[in-house]
Amino acid sequence: MGGSLLSDKEPNNRLIVVSNRVPSPKGAGGNQGGLAVGVMNALQKADGLWLGWNGEIDGDNNAQLSHYDFDGVRFATFPITEHDHKTYYTGFSNEILWPLFHYRPDKVEYSRESLDGYLRVNQRFARHIKPLVEPDTRVWVHDYHLIPLGYYLRQTSVDAPLGYFLHIPFPPWDVVRILPEYEDLLRYLTSYDLIGLQTEIDLKNLRDCMVMALDARDLGDNVLEVEGRRFKIAAYPISIDVNDAQDLAKKGEQSATGQRLKRSIGDRPLVIGVDRLDYSKGVYKRFQAFERLLENAEHQRGNVVFIQISPPSRTDVHEYAQLRSTLERVAGHVNGRFADYDWTPLRYLNRGYGREAVFGFLRQSRVALLTPLRDGMNLVAKEYVAAQDPEDPGVLIISHLAGASWELKDGALVCNPYDIDGVSDMLEQALAMPLEERKLRWRRMMDVLEANDIHNWSQNFLAELMEMKLANSASQ
Repeated sequence: MGGSLLSDKEPNNRLIVVSNRVPSPKGAGGNQGGLAVGVMNALQKADGLWLGWNGEIDGDNNAQLSHYDFDGVRFATFPITEHDHKTYYTGFSNEILWPLFHYRPDKVEYSRESLDGYLRVNQRFARHIKPLVEPDTRVWVHDYHLIPLGYYLRQTSVDAPLGYFLHIPFPPWDVVRILPEYEDLLRYLTSYDLIGLQTEIDLKNLRDCMVMALDARDLGDNVLEVEGRRFKIAAYPISIDVNDAQDLAKKGEQSATGQRLKRSIGDRPLVIGVDRLDYSKGVYKRFQAFERLLENAEHQRGNVVFIQISPPSRTDVHEYAQLRSTLERVAGHVNGRFADYDWTPLRYLNRGYGREAVFGFLRQSRVALLTPLRDGMNLVAKEYVAAQDPEDPGVLIISHLAGASWELKDGALVCNPYDIDGVSDMLEQALAMPLEERKLRWRRMMDVLEANDIHNWSQNFLAELMEMKLANSASQ
């Protein structure tokens, strides 16, 4: 639904949020995950504007911004050229930074052409933002696509509070310096007043890199100084809208889709995995662990059902097409080995579903099996917990290499995704776990989610951004 801007804005509180992509006017705020929920909430409280690429390819390098309003928030979007998409988005962002930041330097495909495109598009973002910045504006930049943006904004004399949040992991020093221009990348980050990361490990890695590469001074309280410029780095684990997740799960379970799933499963326990198709998610090893369960636990044959939902992504990147073929082959192997005329053990769904449907699936699942080989947070883990029926909650199995494991460790079963036998044993433990233990573990995790939901996350970040900017202004 459309609408006019909210009338109860706080004065002197303008906010520009910048991300690679923004919600479309037809589906703003739809299946956008945690970023959209937190950002929309913050923008609605301010004179808010969300700026980014609209997902369209256009030959015009000088295309102007298109504006629209939705739910009390203004949006400003622009297309990019096919060459910029190839170099900035597919190239540097997803063939270089994504694998590097997920500790997979073996998958990095570096080229200077990709770097040039990455910097060029970031400069274009800066040109679009510059005229929109007023004296009371804050700018909040999101994710790995836009690391240099703060630097280019400072080059255009923007003196506004600049915040940056990285949604994916930040790797250690020895991994970062595989990138030829790693010192420049780190120096770009020093243009921000506040840099937010998902976990304390990411925080330590960034601090180490700043010290090793740029001889940063650690001033305490997570404040660093590089070449006379002070900035703060801190961990802000992103979260979810707990109430919204609970409502969606109840509706999803009762929906036609949810009831159809229930009929197809019958009384069998359901194990679920939900991940965008990506090599960082560990789905291949997850399939191996499920196969090992069926090998070792004969009583689970004909009983347990595993549904893996993996919507395709980045279909123009060869690595992802190859992964899709591999997973289809492994799923076929497992079913060919164990399926019976009335039971298919592994349902691999290479397609997306609406949020209500997915939350309904999560609510019906006895176990969530989420085993990324590296993940900044993994919001599906938190969504699974919030989606559960308090009277009959399921069990979360989460990789210790996912950021969410640090917050949910007192209630989840935390696994090593590389340990196939260990994950298989945890699956058996989860499927056999008595109700009272499931309730106790679920309550511990819900306490964490309720204490730090997505609204607290955005409010805490923006409050610290203003504090850091004021401290910097006072020291100048």
